[in-house]
Amino acid sequence: MNLKTTILLIEDDPNLSDVLKDYLEILGYKVMVAADGEIGLEIFKHQIFKRVGIDLCILDVMLPRMDGFTLALAIRELNSEVPIIFLTARGQMEDRITGFKAGCDDYVAKPFSSEELSLRIEAILKRCRVNLKPAPGEHYQVGLYFFDASNFELKLGETKHSLTPKEAALLRLLCQNMNVLLPREKALMEIWGTDDYFIGRSMDVFITKLRKYLKDDPGVAIVNVHGAGFRLEVQG
Repeated sequence: MNLKTTILLIEDDPNLSDVLKDYLEILGYKVMVAADGEIGLEIFKHQIFKRVGIDLCILDVMLPRMDGFTLALAIRELNSEVPIIFLTARGQMEDRITGFKAGCDDYVAKPFSSEELSLRIEAILKRCRVNLKPAPGEHYQVGLYFFDASNFELKLGETKHSLTPKEAALLRLLCQNMNVLLPREKALMEIWGTDDYFIGRSMDVFITKLRKYLKDDPGVAIVNVHGAGFRLEVQG
C-alpha cells in the first residue's frame, strides 16, 4: 500500500463517513473528508493550490449544496485525470449512466462491504498508474492525424485536440489494433478494469468523442462491429 495515497471522501452521512475514514486509514490511505459538495470542492482546490493534489475522490450523489454529479464535473474541470468513485444508494440505470458521463471511474451502490470498496479503490489506482500511461515518445500516424500518445494529443495540421487520459488510452488501444477488431471486453478490462454493462455504456460515449475528433479525415473511421467490439479503419 502506498502511504502517500490521498483520498477525498465527500459523504453527508456522518456515521458512514467516520466508518469509511477509519477503515481506509487502517489500510494506509490518507483520508480527507467533507460533508457537502461545496466544501469538498474547496478542499480539492486547496490541495491543488498547495501543489499536493488528491489521488482519488469518493463522492456521494445526494450531497447538500452541490450534488455529486455537479461536483464531479467541477473536479474534472480542475483535474481531468483524478479517479472518481460514486458511492450512493441511487442504483438506477439512468443515474449510473449520468455518473459515467460526468467522468466517474466506478459506481458503488449502497449497501456495500468495506472490503468491496477497498478492492475497487486498489484496482482503479493500479489501472490509472500503470495501464493508462504509454511509453515516453509513443506516437502513431492515423491517416492524416498524428497521435502523440505520451502527451495525450491528437493533431491534424494546426488543429490540436488535448485528450483526457481515458480518451487517449482508448485511442491508443485502437491504434495498436489498427484495421483489426478490438474486442469490447479487452478494451473495458485494460482501461476500466471491468466489463460491467454500465461502464460499457460509458465507453460508447468515449468512442463517440473519438469519432468527432477524427471526423476531418474521410479515410479514418471507428467502425462498430455489433456485439464484438470496434475496429479503427485507416485507408492507405
